[in-house]
Amino acid sequence: MEMGRESRWEKDAMTVEIVFALVTAVVLAAAVFGVALAFTLALGLSGSASKGVLMGGALVGSAVGVWRLVRVLYRFDVECRKGH
Repeated sequence: MEMGRESRWEKDAMTVEIVFALVTAVVLAAAVFGVALAFTLALGLSGSASKGVLMGGALVGSAVGVWRLVRVLYRFDVECRKGH
């Protein structure tokens, strides 16, 4: 993408890509946390063990969500710079 004035199409494409990145990142993070929650419920964990697994699921889910967000936006930037 050139550093000059952006066309309406380019702005719309950026908006769509940002929303796509955010939605997929949230869904992926929620899925990872859901796995941790299901693991806790399936094993019947309680107390600090349950809290630890859920905290770990939240941390890993957050990291995976951020990774997805950065990956999608970086890929979009690379494609724009190529001119595709």
